[in-house]
Amino acid sequence: MNTTTLNGIIQVIHYLFFGYAFLAISSYIILSIISAFETIEYFKKNSFINYKKILSSNAAPSISIIAPAYNESLNIVENVRSLLSNHYVNYDVIIVNDGSKDNSLEKLIEAYDLVNVDYLINQQISTQPLRKGVFKSTNPAFEKLIVVDKENGGKADALNMGLNISNSKYVACIDVDCLLLEDALQKMVKPFLEATEKKVVATGGVIRIANSSIIKDGKLMDVNLPTKLIEKAQILEYLRSFLLGRMAWSRLNGLLVISGAFGMFDKKIAIEVGGYDTSTVGEDMEIIVRVRRYLEEKKVNYKVAYIPDPLCWTEAPDNYKIFISQRNRWTRGTIEVLRKHRKIAFNPNYRNLGLLSYPYWLIFERFAPVIEVIGIIYFGILIALNEVKWDYALAFFILAYLFTILLSLGAIFSEELTYHQYKKKKTGLKLIIISLLEPFVLHPFILYAAVRGNLDYFFNKKKKWGEMTRKGLGNINK
Repeated sequence: MNTTTLNGIIQVIHYLFFGYAFLAISSYIILSIISAFETIEYFKKNSFINYKKILSSNAAPSISIIAPAYNESLNIVENVRSLLSNHYVNYDVIIVNDGSKDNSLEKLIEAYDLVNVDYLINQQISTQPLRKGVFKSTNPAFEKLIVVDKENGGKADALNMGLNISNSKYVACIDVDCLLLEDALQKMVKPFLEATEKKVVATGGVIRIANSSIIKDGKLMDVNLPTKLIEKAQILEYLRSFLLGRMAWSRLNGLLVISGAFGMFDKKIAIEVGGYDTSTVGEDMEIIVRVRRYLEEKKVNYKVAYIPDPLCWTEAPDNYKIFISQRNRWTRGTIEVLRKHRKIAFNPNYRNLGLLSYPYWLIFERFAPVIEVIGIIYFGILIALNEVKWDYALAFFILAYLFTILLSLGAIFSEELTYHQYKKKKTGLKLIIISLLEPFVLHPFILYAAVRGNLDYFFNKKKKWGEMTRKGLGNINK
């Protein structure tokens, strides 16, 4: 190959990488601007609403909180107490003990005076069978609690059992080890009730990281910044994702995912589409895409809503091994969902879903780590061939680094102006410092986990969730 041809190939590759980077940066800027306007509009609309007074009668729509549990004996009693402490009136809590091998069920029976009862289950979705049956409390204080003990089938199967058990109009699916704020149901159900032209079929809210925060009797008493760098970096990542990303997609009616930690659904629609898919590790994303695809094909005018309120606090991985396992699973789940619903891709029959949401996830979420790795390998080849123009390369890296910091600062600024959950002195300054370090202490591991996820999906055919050992919110700060 002569020098002219080689230079031509290099030039074409440079233009391709530049084009991709330009489109990615442009999309992030546009989404951030849309998110800012959407958040401001939400605040104007909801700032003066007293959620403790509205929806406080038995005429309020019924909601079932469905929480799968597997080997959660360490904190199951406190976690259930938190779920039972909601200010909403017309709700129940369905704990699905998914074949736990520990004494989770025995602890619940003792703490909440549970007895085995005959319960008519409307088996609309196929699930693993019951093990010890359905339990309710003899104590009137816990009349809203239903505990189901079934054979192990995984999180999606447990959620499907909850859908079968529920007699409510709406279902709020939550991780049992998450902390739900007392007014969460009021805020999450509000978009369903406000809907006029478009039918709201699902809502999601901001998820926050509770590591190192003080929790007592199932209530968040004090929000603290975690001590470990990896935990702090994830707080920043969550702020960017929820405040600068999902708010914009809500405005565009293009959401493809609601966090599995806490999301609310119209139960009728969830059952119509067959409930959660038990064959994927990305069941939270898959059900949203399937619901949207189903409604697009039926030509229903619908919306998947999202609100910026921090309604649910969860535990984030506090070491790199668990973090990589979690992100590996997220990558595999994304691949599975996009492949399963590839008919949607660039298909005008699916409107925004096919022409905007799916292409964005495919190009800038699914392929981003692959393209980044290819770019790193390509840069190494250029170094070996002595073809690197170091002034341009250095300028590119500096601009990419500064843009990442700018996005993080925008998320911190948005948090400070809105919900300001991190009120301790100098916390804002600490987050700014973390924004300078995060590209080095978190992103390389995200990239590594994404590569491992691709390899596991295509070559190992890995279907397992992966390790996600938790300490429990009540024990995080100990």
